[in-house]
Amino acid sequence: MSIFEQNYLDILKTLLQAPKRFDRTGVGTRSIFGYHLIVDLNEGYPLLTTKKVHFKSILYELFWFIRGDTNIKYLHENKVTIWDEWADENGDLGPIYGYQWRRWPGYKGENYDQLKEAIEKIKNDPYSRRIIVSAWNVGQLLEMKLPPCHVLYQFYAEPETKTLSMLIYQRSADVFLGLPFNIASYALLLHIISHITDYKPEKLHFFIGDLHLYLNHEEQARTQLARDPYPLPQIKITENKKDIDDISPSDITLLNYKHHPAISAPVAV
Repeated sequence: MSIFEQNYLDILKTLLQAPKRFDRTGVGTRSIFGYHLIVDLNEGYPLLTTKKVHFKSILYELFWFIRGDTNIKYLHENKVTIWDEWADENGDLGPIYGYQWRRWPGYKGENYDQLKEAIEKIKNDPYSRRIIVSAWNVGQLLEMKLPPCHVLYQFYAEPETKTLSMLIYQRSADVFLGLPFNIASYALLLHIISHITDYKPEKLHFFIGDLHLYLNHEEQARTQLARDPYPLPQIKITENKKDIDDISPSDITLLNYKHHPAISAPVAV
């Protein structure tokens, strides 16, 4: 069993014993505050095996972010519906993740491409402590259909070993449905950025504020805990492309993903 999957299952066990807490959706949760999860990518690609996780949704959602897109049209063209509950009648979500990553509005009306700037810093100033991409734009939160759950991420390059790690601060994490997507998504992003900058992906550090299990996911969590994990799959990037805007979903291959059946659970909106 991978350390990653064991740590994830331990989180489920902990939350099943945690105090109940009222939440915005009215469903109710079991919650703990302040958690540090380390994911070592040397073990493999961190896609859970104790239930099937829909990799296609992770893949196209990430490229949707990378495109700077905020309308679900691109997702629908690729048969991904995970943002439908929050979109308006035109499919718009306001200035959410991708907009902030690629077009953060400046004081004088200029736009900042945070993602491209981070890549350039990794290449040219790898010891910088400022290689950060933020989605928490206070001035635009009210325009967003859903404020960012994963608020910011920071890169840590080690030129001597040519390894690249990432720290993610996540204010809120739905451990059963959301967190597995978030972990796999940021692992894929780290693979892509490492590929572009000629580094090797090393570790993810997730610092989570409110880590919670919805009360109507408890039976699903117990089902998952009764299963034995398989070895983790791998990610392969097939084309030697060095620009973030040149890479596409067709360049990404998921290898050797053996998993248990999916476990359905309702989304709290």
